[in-house]
Amino acid sequence: MEILIIALVILLAVGMFRYFRQKNFLKVLTEDQFREGYRKAQLIDVREPNEFEKGHILGARNIPLTQMKQRLVELRKDKPVYLYCKGGSRSARAAQLLHKKGYNDINQLKGGFKKWTGKVKTK
Repeated sequence: MEILIIALVILLAVGMFRYFRQKNFLKVLTEDQFREGYRKAQLIDVREPNEFEKGHILGARNIPLTQMKQRLVELRKDKPVYLYCKGGSRSARAAQLLHKKGYNDINQLKGGFKKWTGKVKTK
């Protein structure tokens, strides 16, 4: 029983550490804040291609999280990066990867695409 409690405490501590560390480099923006800046930034949809084709924010490029490491050459470090996915977890992981690779201005849409009320493009 004690081992289970210790394991739970460790998992909780690691989760809290990641959350607070992420707050140092990732700006989580409301939809209004996101709209203000995404046209001057690199707008990246990190969902899978089939999700992207069903609908995406107008002007977004699809670089799935599963391909992010291989496609980093497509992103510039000198321009802000605006990320989104369906709910926010994949874009948060993409932000961690970008931060490790030296990107500084990383932004995420709060609530993800499912909360987006703006213009959407479908194929």
